[in-house]
Amino acid sequence: MEERSLRVYQEKTFFSKISNTITKLLTPTKIGINGMLISIKRNNALKAYEAYREVENIEEQEKQEQITKKFEDVYALYLESIDKYILDSIYKKVKADVASDFERNALSQYYAIVHLKESEYLEYKYKKQMYLLNLDYETVDNLSKPQLLERYKQLYATQMENLYKGLLKHYSIKLADNLMPGAKDEVYHKIFNSLEGYIDNILPLKMKQDPNNKVYKEIIEEYQDFGKFEVGKLDQNDNIEKSMILLGLSRKLFTHSLPLIVAEQCYEKLLQDARSLIVDTKIARKQEKAYSLLINLIEEYHAKLLSTKIYWEKPAEREQYKEFWKTYQEISKNKDTNYIDYSREKQILFIKNDLKKLRINTNKHYKIINFYCNKLVELGAMKILQNSYKSEGSYIKKKNSVSVSA
Repeated sequence: MEERSLRVYQEKTFFSKISNTITKLLTPTKIGINGMLISIKRNNALKAYEAYREVENIEEQEKQEQITKKFEDVYALYLESIDKYILDSIYKKVKADVASDFERNALSQYYAIVHLKESEYLEYKYKKQMYLLNLDYETVDNLSKPQLLERYKQLYATQMENLYKGLLKHYSIKLADNLMPGAKDEVYHKIFNSLEGYIDNILPLKMKQDPNNKVYKEIIEEYQDFGKFEVGKLDQNDNIEKSMILLGLSRKLFTHSLPLIVAEQCYEKLLQDARSLIVDTKIARKQEKAYSLLINLIEEYHAKLLSTKIYWEKPAEREQYKEFWKTYQEISKNKDTNYIDYSREKQILFIKNDLKKLRINTNKHYKIINFYCNKLVELGAMKILQNSYKSEGSYIKKKNSVSVSA
């Protein structure tokens, strides 16, 4: 970018002076010129995309490949035109200190994405395309041309969905690497942010475009639950619950991009966060709220993920889980007839099952283990044994032995 805008000339010739003068005269109209070029290439991309959507109905494979390649080429040129607009127009306006807050923010986001190019090229590739599409989507939305907007939404929603899927797949592969705990937490954060971005911005468009889609009908309740986290300030409990809903939605929307083994790690991360929240919270009301969230999270984890798991590394674990799931289903039969007993038995089952895993490393988890034990006492599933001993009789100490007389 610096090379394009800060060129140094050895000497000022007559022709270079004329060139500089023309450039200064044209700068105010650059926005209009670039806008016109983007509009032309956008229309070309829309036409190519509409032809591409019909490619499945074409029997000739060679023709299918030609149409697909044409769309890919035209689409690439369209994104390049938006990229050029940022370099030629927004950058110069920011540099001249005449840019709006929106333009300054847009350039700041652009820099943040470009910064990824050297260290995370795949992430840079996906995020840059998403950024450019978002930028032009806002432009089209402000043109007050309903027909163009509806046409553009088809292209925008489809390409953005593909980009989100690619990004999630990239993060899933990164989780398989031998990452340090801090780096792993950062990947988890990116996964949840990507899921939230898709469900906030793209899912509503997809649901409107295809209202009869079976998957969308299945997730409507969870999607509405997610909506309550869109307003107000969220605390740590709310953020964990929001992430839990996002993971639940991902099991339907991103089965291949976010494989079961990765979703399992994400659930384990949330479970650990919920346990930490319980032991770190000193206020009883908030601690009870965090405990209620943990029980819901354990239930979601088992119902939406582990119950669908086919491959287990250890057959013994699979058999143990089958027993657990059978017990859970028996308990669930009382949900409608005796909710209090159902809730109590469910909590006991979940706590005891979680304790088995945590007791593998008692020193690390001793706080939550103590909390669980107190809960089991409260639920009537465990008794407290007094740490004392009382006996009758007198003890006589001898040289090598102790005798007891009653």
